[in-house]
Amino acid sequence: MDKIITDEARIDELLSRGVEDLFVKEDLKKDLMSGRTLRVKLGVDPTGGKIHIGRAVPLRKLREFQKLGHQVVFIVGDFTAQVGDASDKTEKRPMLTRAQIDENLKDYKSQISKILDISKTEFVYNNDWLSKLTFGEVTTLAECFSVQQMLARRNFKERYDNGKEISLREFLYPIMQGYDSVAVKADIEIGGLDQLFNLKAGRIIQEHYGMPKQNVLTLSMLEGTDGRKMSTSWGNIISIVDDPHDMFGKVMSVHDDLIVKYFLLCTDVSLENIKAIEKELKDGANPRDIKMRLGLEIVTLYHSEKDAALAKNSWVETFSKGGIPDNIIEIKTTSDKEMVEILIENEIVSSKTEWRRLVDDKAVADIDGNIISDPKEKAKNITLKVGKKRFARIIVG
Repeated sequence: MDKIITDEARIDELLSRGVEDLFVKEDLKKDLMSGRTLRVKLGVDPTGGKIHIGRAVPLRKLREFQKLGHQVVFIVGDFTAQVGDASDKTEKRPMLTRAQIDENLKDYKSQISKILDISKTEFVYNNDWLSKLTFGEVTTLAECFSVQQMLARRNFKERYDNGKEISLREFLYPIMQGYDSVAVKADIEIGGLDQLFNLKAGRIIQEHYGMPKQNVLTLSMLEGTDGRKMSTSWGNIISIVDDPHDMFGKVMSVHDDLIVKYFLLCTDVSLENIKAIEKELKDGANPRDIKMRLGLEIVTLYHSEKDAALAKNSWVETFSKGGIPDNIIEIKTTSDKEMVEILIENEIVSSKTEWRRLVDDKAVADIDGNIISDPKEKAKNITLKVGKKRFARIIVG
């Protein structure tokens, strides 16, 4: 077991950088200063196959706990993913099938290893215990919460007031996440700010079982490339396994007012240097130049300095001089397919919804500037510019 580090300055930064709320701060700091090994829990439902840098924010916080010598417990929500967390949803969330979850899990551990030391991480699956709970046990746990508590949650209240359906299974989700804390004997649970109700549910259910109540740490939510919360379903993500050139280009498309937040949540740049960057922007520095530094930092984290430098040079050559990137994706296909199908298969766009939005916004064109106006257009020999940063060469044969 690693020696527990109790350096107060490092602990203070751990408890402040990117942190929105602590429950209970005094207890948590005292525990971290005690020299005792703490069990730090994060649960993630595999709702998509790729981990994006928004989901990497709590993983990076876990890494800091790991560096201080504490035991990280990563829970793969292979059971809870079938139920669906409604924390940030304005509509009823569809249930995933076991086959969908298994497909999403194929590369999960290798992605997580880009951030955490897997050899020192407990990697567990909540299907192992949640699937074994009896109906009687679930009923007893449900007694820990009231309908009034559930309906007081912002998203449930809005849906209820607007006459939108709320499934009883959605009420069960906090119970399941709370029981996870019992199963792994969590001392601390971390998650996004939208998870606060579920994280506190862990304290309630631990108390039900006569266990010490976990402390809770919530983190800032990261906006995606379109300014909304980063979400796989919205297609506004930067994946940690994106190609370096694609990753750099997506960073360059981030809204200027998010630059400092991205430095804070997504990089290892020191707080002192981030303050200096913030001052540069206030003093009139070109946001594009600062974003290029941000892109270098993020690509280096998940690839290498060399990859980051090549991605930057390619971006400058392409977008400052109006060229086509050297690493443009070439797609060979048949003429009976719609263009959107090909682009989704090759991950140029995330969904038909995103494609239709891009076409409606006149954001898809050939390299000569001719706009694509029909979202159902068939494949043809064409070099496409999709949005501001994506290119693809389609070859029909």
